[in-house]
Amino acid sequence: MIKLNPKVAPLTLAVSLALAGVSAQAAEQAEPAAKKGELERIQVTARKTVENLQEVPVAVTSIGAEELAENGIVVMTEVQQFSPNTTLQASRGTNSTITAFIRGVGQQDPLWGYEPGVGIYIDDVYLARPQGAVLDLLDVQQIEVLRGPQGTLYGKNTIGGAIKYVTKEMSGDATLNVQGTVGSYNQKDLKITGQLPIVDEKLYVGFGFATLNRDGFGEFLTSALDNQDRENYNKDVTAARVTLEYTPTDDLFFRLAWDKTEDKSNAKGGYRLLPSLLTDAPVPDSVYDSYTSLPTWNKVELEGYSLTARWDMTDYTSIKYVGSSRESYSPTNIDFDNTSIQIFDVPAIYDDEQTTHELQLNHQGDNYKLVSGLYYYDGESCGQFQAILKVLGQALGGPSLTRETGGCSNSTSKAAYIQGSYDFNEQWSMTLGARYTKDKKEANVYNGLIFDTVYPESDWVPGYTRPEGQLVPTVLDDEEEWSRFTPRAGVEYQYSNDIMFFASYAQGFKSGTFNPRASTAEPAAKPEIVDSFEIGMKSEWNNNLRANVTLFSLDHKDRQYISVLPGETDADLNQRLGNIGESTSDGIELELNYVASESLSFDASIGYIDSNFDNVIDFDPVTGEQFDKSDRFTVSNTPDLTFNLGATYRMYTEMGDFVINGSYYHRGDYALFEEDSLLTQDAYGIFNMGITWYSTDGHWTAGLYGKNLMDEEYMIGGYQFVAPDPTDPTDTSKYTPGLGGDNTLIGYYGDPRTVAFTVGYRF
Repeated sequence: MIKLNPKVAPLTLAVSLALAGVSAQAAEQAEPAAKKGELERIQVTARKTVENLQEVPVAVTSIGAEELAENGIVVMTEVQQFSPNTTLQASRGTNSTITAFIRGVGQQDPLWGYEPGVGIYIDDVYLARPQGAVLDLLDVQQIEVLRGPQGTLYGKNTIGGAIKYVTKEMSGDATLNVQGTVGSYNQKDLKITGQLPIVDEKLYVGFGFATLNRDGFGEFLTSALDNQDRENYNKDVTAARVTLEYTPTDDLFFRLAWDKTEDKSNAKGGYRLLPSLLTDAPVPDSVYDSYTSLPTWNKVELEGYSLTARWDMTDYTSIKYVGSSRESYSPTNIDFDNTSIQIFDVPAIYDDEQTTHELQLNHQGDNYKLVSGLYYYDGESCGQFQAILKVLGQALGGPSLTRETGGCSNSTSKAAYIQGSYDFNEQWSMTLGARYTKDKKEANVYNGLIFDTVYPESDWVPGYTRPEGQLVPTVLDDEEEWSRFTPRAGVEYQYSNDIMFFASYAQGFKSGTFNPRASTAEPAAKPEIVDSFEIGMKSEWNNNLRANVTLFSLDHKDRQYISVLPGETDADLNQRLGNIGESTSDGIELELNYVASESLSFDASIGYIDSNFDNVIDFDPVTGEQFDKSDRFTVSNTPDLTFNLGATYRMYTEMGDFVINGSYYHRGDYALFEEDSLLTQDAYGIFNMGITWYSTDGHWTAGLYGKNLMDEEYMIGGYQFVAPDPTDPTDTSKYTPGLGGDNTLIGYYGDPRTVAFTVGYRF
């Protein structure tokens, strides 16, 4: 097993913050700083209506625009530090595909067909695929992280939780904001946002544009292709957004939005943890350096439209419609072996489209609230990849060898939901909710071997022409339907105006699916189910201390993995995707925020989780006997302990206002893979600091932000295609080469130490 040993963490900071009475973060909105050492009110939309955070019996963290800016947060994955028991990271060999886990529930494999376990939403629009979901933050009001299954209000594929990217409705005068950033590794960013009233207080046009550029943290030391960009871990992103909002009367609101993102950052090369057996590729000196035999270009194109319409029928009843259409196209190059010869290369294309419609009816009475709706989703997720095994093919006597796999997973989903809260008296209330979902999935898979080197398209590499037609046979062409009832029930006790206790049960499901790598016709795997129980407290003390705590226990059943399973008869054993695993997680989350004075505040978020696989079934292909292999499984991407300790100091001077903050973010050790993981990241901590200045006239802002100042090296993804020696699995010299014939054990790493300086002007 490979473990990474990080540098000594800055314990003095953690101790000093703890002795200072660290409190923590339930997240703040983009409002002016508290004036008299008092807590600010936080409004969230976790239950699809605007509510005070302290009145919502759900574990939710909200981070507002001002707090994001003052901490130098510029990309969605950085939000993980504010939310306990949360993992948000860029997936392995990509820059903008997200790996999201909350409370030990998520989805590591981003291949089409596999469904996520954490839902990503932009203004109530669901992003079905992880490609492109590592969003750069542009014109955001707040980000909300909902922990635990959200199967009633948000539906399928939120069994771990949901992340909401919320933008603000426009009002007031014309504005124009220009912000520029320069920083480490030749970082050069430009963001322009603003709004223009066409008809005062009725018709607005909003816009945003960003160009984000940075050199690589490392380089491709060698490349089989000449004259290509060798930057590794670089950034080249352009994003734009245009919004039209119309408020003809006080009761009607319409929003039409368009957004587009193009990511031309290079494909990300991994770090060889072992020297190659087949070529000159030693372990590089830098974890950000690599080797490649593939093109280094990469592209992610995202584009979407959405329409929101809201009618406030009365002061107590409103109807809301949200419709959207989104598409993405991602050709990419992933060099699994990370050498300059074609041992195990994977060029690939992801091509996705989706359309959604949702109609909501919200009503509030004297002692009850009601949220209900109808939902429709239609999506097509397609792709192809080629596993180029040229060295193996030549060893077998051919010119090369490629396994080509591709196909589509098309799904439709229809749902109806209702959730209500009823106040029995001033202290006791109850929440009941239910959702009925009907899913249909159609899938086709083509899969086969070609004794040649094959790429997805002509000119993928200079001079390459792809043969016409389908090159390998269709092995699966099937459809399946599922339906699911997902309830929620809870009880709340308002002990005082500032203290609420709650207990709840919730269920969610992740959609069933067909194996996108199937080599023969095989049945679909059924949906995964999560049952979750929570008890918690939301409290405020003396108007300057907020303390929210949640204890949870969840049971994750019917987990989908590849295994040897019986077919129509017990004697018919085949390796296929099936529902073979069950895991449980128990934990606690604590979020604190303490306003010591008008100038000084402390915050903290702490999460502890104990996650284990209880059983994973398999069958011996020789004897046909069933056995449990759960001892080989670990709940991945889930540290047992996460915490973030922070302090903020505000100075009000004649030169303007200064905000100085520092934080220490800790993640316990975690495995990168679930089955037979050879890659484990040891516990590590990241120290961040920042200073932000606001001019007295309100026009200028400037900030200096340092991240990962101790320059920790930590793994966030990897590939393993080696087999350890059962007699001594820790001895890497005894590893048996895997697919392609090399000892492919690869790590991908989080960002090193960076410093950035930002200047903004508001016209």
